[in-house]
Amino acid sequence: MASAPRKSGTISVIVGLFLVSGLMRMAEIAPAIAQQMELSETDTAPMAQADAAEAGPDMPALLAAIQAREAQLLEREAYIDQRSQTLAIAEQRIEEQMAALTEAEEKLAATLSLADNATENDVARLTEVYQRMKPAEAADIFETMDIQFAAGFFARMRPEASAAIMANLPADLAYSISAIMAGRNARAPRE
Repeated sequence: MASAPRKSGTISVIVGLFLVSGLMRMAEIAPAIAQQMELSETDTAPMAQADAAEAGPDMPALLAAIQAREAQLLEREAYIDQRSQTLAIAEQRIEEQMAALTEAEEKLAATLSLADNATENDVARLTEVYQRMKPAEAADIFETMDIQFAAGFFARMRPEASAAIMANLPADLAYSISAIMAGRNARAPRE
């Protein structure tokens, strides 16, 4: 057990020597550190004064640049406001024109519908007239008509009336009208 206190005594001596050595070195370099700190304080003061002196003359130029930029922005803002007003007026005119166009389209559609209805009514009435005529007299009229036009009337007639009129037509004309009527829906889709 005598070796344990001896080891701790040796370690204590070594630590003590390190502390003494460190203190001696500190005593040697302490004046140099103090001198360096004084120099750095005196060096930074003139630099701060130089920065302040340099910033002074640039302030008016900076202020002028900011004012010029503000003027440009105000001018641009005025231009954008004027452009927005012009666009709003144009948009309003377009909306008015679209409303007028829609109204005109509706009137045209109503007029076309009236015309279609009138035409349909006229054709229906004329078909009824041909059906009520004597078959021989109606056949004389159908002989002078265009074949397509005649086929249109026959397609609208009651079957018994069209059969009586066709019976009074020449055979080749009756055949042509029948072929046109049969072929009208030949190309129509089946499904």
